[in-house]
Amino acid sequence: MSITGAYLGVIIIWSTSPLAIQLSGVDVGYEFGVASRMIIGLAILLLITRIWRLPLPFDRHNINVYLTVGIPLFLAMSSVYWSAQYIPSGWISVIFGLTPLFTSLLAAIILQEKAFTAGKSIGMFLGLAGLFIVFAESLKLDQQAWWGVAGVCFSSIVHSMGAVMLKKLNPVIPSVSVTTGSLMVATPLFVLNSLIHGLPQTIPLQSLAAITYLAIMGSALGFPLYFYCLKKLHAQRVALITYITPVSALLLGSFFNREIISQRIWLGTAFILCGLAIYEYGKYLPWKRWIHIKNPPI
Repeated sequence: MSITGAYLGVIIIWSTSPLAIQLSGVDVGYEFGVASRMIIGLAILLLITRIWRLPLPFDRHNINVYLTVGIPLFLAMSSVYWSAQYIPSGWISVIFGLTPLFTSLLAAIILQEKAFTAGKSIGMFLGLAGLFIVFAESLKLDQQAWWGVAGVCFSSIVHSMGAVMLKKLNPVIPSVSVTTGSLMVATPLFVLNSLIHGLPQTIPLQSLAAITYLAIMGSALGFPLYFYCLKKLHAQRVALITYITPVSALLLGSFFNREIISQRIWLGTAFILCGLAIYEYGKYLPWKRWIHIKNPPI
């Protein structure tokens, strides 16, 4: 598979998923929406592994891989679906734009990767400033909206943790196998959560279509593409997908769901994206020379 095609596929899926997540829970509850998505996605992946005769080993190392991905998947997806009740769909992708920052910080702690330079510090400050602007706007929108913002932040952190831990384990099995094994861990947890909250009596066509789209594109296709990119590229490079998806998700939410995008949200998005750009590429800027000029030796 072309790494470029996989990368573009993840961008498209991540851009459309926030809106689909919000629509999938209408009149059925977010618990049922995410559980149904995972059940369908797991069934498709099990069929794919069977047809393609892909390995699905259950030795100690690969069980650790499945648990390392599956448990964060349950926590992160549950948090996102819950948060979608309180904030516009486009905001989800905007806040998820902080994933590269969280990924880098966790990689520095867990993988002992070099993290802090002048550019990275400035980028971190701008990204957090953008998040603060989104938080401030959520307080104006609704009293419960800031809970949604906090929930997506939590999801982003957990998602980053899972990505870094997966990189540390360095699985050698195919990405589809990693996804299938992780869904075997996460899906029972989603189903149990849905049963605790109760099943809907009817399923609107719109919710069913959104659930099916997320199951096929988001889970059965999206997760393997994401893990494939994660295996072939550096974790921080994969996280750079979030440069594009915040803007595209905002536009899709505005066009299809008539979500209002305030100037402050665009400003917060700009701060986050600029922060990410400086965080990642600031090492190519002449920070040392500028600092030297600003503070010349006596």
